[in-house]
Amino acid sequence: MKGDSRYMMRAVTLARRGLGRTAPNPPVGAVVVKGPRIIGEGFHPKAGEPHAEVFALRQAGHEARGATLFVTLEPCSHYGRTPPCVEAIVQAGIARVVVGSIDPNPKVAGRGIRSLREHGIKVEVGTAGRHTAELIAWYSLWMEKKRPFVIAKAAMTLDGRIAAPSGDSKWISSEESRAFVHELRNRADGIIVGIGTVNEDDPLLTCRMPEGRDPVRIVIDPGYAVSAAARCLGERAVIFTGREPGSRPEIIDTGVRVIRLPVDRSGRFLWKDILGELGSMGLHAVIVEGGGSILSSLIRSRLVDELLVFIAPKLLGGGVPLVAWDPPEKIAKSVSLVVTGVRMIGGDVLVSARLEG
Repeated sequence: MKGDSRYMMRAVTLARRGLGRTAPNPPVGAVVVKGPRIIGEGFHPKAGEPHAEVFALRQAGHEARGATLFVTLEPCSHYGRTPPCVEAIVQAGIARVVVGSIDPNPKVAGRGIRSLREHGIKVEVGTAGRHTAELIAWYSLWMEKKRPFVIAKAAMTLDGRIAAPSGDSKWISSEESRAFVHELRNRADGIIVGIGTVNEDDPLLTCRMPEGRDPVRIVIDPGYAVSAAARCLGERAVIFTGREPGSRPEIIDTGVRVIRLPVDRSGRFLWKDILGELGSMGLHAVIVEGGGSILSSLIRSRLVDELLVFIAPKLLGGGVPLVAWDPPEKIAKSVSLVVTGVRMIGGDVLVSARLEG
């Protein structure tokens, strides 16, 4: 029904307010409708807080009896940090529930819908399904693969350089492109850089936008060479190292979480180990903003889910390339990408892509 799609899209809009704040839970929005009126709205703000359905039902109050509930994701039927939403829906007297997507969590997956029907509530599934599926894409991958969705982000000149020969990279991209990246940081759960970036640029790795939320700051540092004065350290920061964490108590004292991982013969970590640890921490999506070495190893691992490259209208004629590995002798052996989007931001071209195959 056309009206159903309109109400579900309102629920999607509400759910987006929780992006980057709900992990390990998914973002969810809910709307209660009676006749032609919306009588209650809500979204899930963060883990441990009530779910979207509860906020919407509270706002609707006694008018919820006999009404229709639109919710972007199947209501839960199990006890977690909060009581099951199915109970709240039944107690409120809702007559019909319209669900956007089935929850990929095995603890829910179909059980919530089945429980609602067993209580005599009419349930319809799939309204605005493409939009509700996109909403939980990061959560769905995390649930399936036990690792976060990986976004590799870079800014380069038209001749493919991410920094001058000196290492200077400020600023290749436009102010508008940098604002876009800060909005992405606001929604993602973590941001990853290498120790080279930390030592050379001393970045904050924060989200510098009004009412933004800082992601978890993650440093790849096999040799444990990070300075205790690095601005990205502190609470909500993680260092992956190949050394004994307690060997540098001054780093531990900053409040950072230090995780030791095995290294390969070249002294590097395996990306599957890094992402597995971040997945166990409940991170649904991470941005990798490292230099050429980090980006090269990530792409070669084939564990990148989305590549975002800002191409600035500038030429350097030399400098640090976007990626660097032993090149094949034939173009047919190159890493192939599928372009999923192209748009202008400021004076830059943003190309979105994924690995082919």
